[in-house]
Amino acid sequence: MITWKEVIHFASKGNPTPDKIIEKSETDWKALLTPEQFRITRLKGTERPHSGELCSIYDEGQYNCVCCNTPLFDSTIKFDSSSGWPSFTQPIKENAIKYHKDISFGMVRVEVLCNTCDAHLGHVFPDGPEPSGLRYCINSESMILNKK
Repeated sequence: MITWKEVIHFASKGNPTPDKIIEKSETDWKALLTPEQFRITRLKGTERPHSGELCSIYDEGQYNCVCCNTPLFDSTIKFDSSSGWPSFTQPIKENAIKYHKDISFGMVRVEVLCNTCDAHLGHVFPDGPEPSGLRYCINSESMILNKK
């Protein structure tokens, strides 16, 4: 189980090695994604709170990266954080997520990205439920739900 201490370590000392790396040109990403998906995943945007389709869906399944289809989160670790974005307590596996120190907007946060294709997903915070205490706050537009 990943803890906040490990998140900070990854963000400052280096991330886990991904199973594979996918690189595409900006033109290729634009052809693959909707304009909103491109803005969020490739330009580090965010969606308005409570606007994402996956925010209030709790169906069984696996949440994969919209850009490269890498498994990111499982529905069993999704919870209602009332934050306005889908929230999870852990990634599906340790090396699914990449962590990056984000100092935009005059604060220090930890950005989370797909470790396979560098898609911006959202941020992780140390205010989630036990046992991890983590809240991965993820944009709906950055994921697809593969229902079981």
